[in-house]
Amino acid sequence: MPRGREPEGEIALTNAERQARYRARRLVEQPPVIVRQSRPSRQSRGKRWDNALAVMMTVQAECAAWFEALPESLRDSATAEALQEIIDLDLESIAAVRPPRGYGRD
Repeated sequence: MPRGREPEGEIALTNAERQARYRARRLVEQPPVIVRQSRPSRQSRGKRWDNALAVMMTVQAECAAWFEALPESLRDSATAEALQEIIDLDLESIAAVRPPRGYGRD
């Protein structure tokens, strides 16, 4: 019954020799692993515009909820002023504007 690999020399390597050979193999520079990332699917300018508007409206709603949850003592703070500025933005007028389709397809 076979008991493993045959020794390359006349006698088997000692543990120290085997470890030294392993470390020498590890020191040899390995070629770098190339990981290719797939490109995200390309969206039209109009879809990206709509997605951006949806995100902005979501953030505006979150800021409105945050402002409503502020205690009365913080209503005059810089945070409250910034939240109020975001709430006061007229995103509906921005949403009414559509980017041009380009290349004469307006």
